[in-house]
Amino acid sequence: MPARGVAIVTDSTANLPDDFIREHHVAMIPLNLIWDGRVYREGADIDATTFYARLATSRTLPTTSQPSAGVFKEFFQEVAKESCDIVAVLISSLLSGTIASAQAAREMLPELNIEIVDSRSASMGLGFCVMEAVRAAEAGGSLADVAAAARRLVPKIHVLLTPASLEFLYRGGRIGGAQHLLGTALNIKPILTLVDGRVEPLERVRTRRKAIDRLIELVQERAGDRPTHLAVLYTGTPDDAVELRERLKQSIHYVEDYFFPGTPIIGAHVGPGTIGAIFYTDEPMQTDAPGVVPYETSTG
Repeated sequence: MPARGVAIVTDSTANLPDDFIREHHVAMIPLNLIWDGRVYREGADIDATTFYARLATSRTLPTTSQPSAGVFKEFFQEVAKESCDIVAVLISSLLSGTIASAQAAREMLPELNIEIVDSRSASMGLGFCVMEAVRAAEAGGSLADVAAAARRLVPKIHVLLTPASLEFLYRGGRIGGAQHLLGTALNIKPILTLVDGRVEPLERVRTRRKAIDRLIELVQERAGDRPTHLAVLYTGTPDDAVELRERLKQSIHYVEDYFFPGTPIIGAHVGPGTIGAIFYTDEPMQTDAPGVVPYETSTG
């Protein structure tokens, strides 16, 4: 018989610390990386270290895909051996088809109680929402309570990124050819954000140094003096990210911080040399700040 309690599941882009996953029994479904005709399950067949080492010398670029509905069905069935109440907190539906696959699988399993939460984020933006769901579940919350806890955090998450190059954004269709040519010629570095689950350009600055300085200013403006949960992400080598992390820790009131390489799926989309800050505060952020879009999501 399944055990009592609500099971929490997520996908491999969440960037959660391994010890957190083990300690709190979070089930994770891999997204797929397709490279030179082979499919790699993120976190199972390829890790971040191997991915970035290969990306640095590869003449071909990988693509990505979500798990199929059939794979999700088997995944949910395995999780249901422990609990028939499942909250799945997943990567933004505007960044991946993962949620669509999960919803299709749920329709095949009417005997299970599955709530699907659109994090409207990725990486540790998704991870923070999973952590909130875990806290609610371990406090004895019901299926609805746990899903609601994760959804309440969604509009508070901020994601700010600056890539080293526009090449991967261009190849992925995020920017046009003219922007790509101009940005490369002028050494323009974009600062990107997530707006309601979609990657959008926020600002453009000249040089990498100015991009890092501006990113720090934006975090300070949005976090203020409020207690802040911080994660610093990098793709490839951590050099600039180390500086970013230390400067942020000196300039905001952080209560916890995480430092990690972006998962292969994240790296495939933003390219090597990207750094970023993902954060939220313990008190409501100003909803008129750029990139903050309050919303409610439905599990349909």
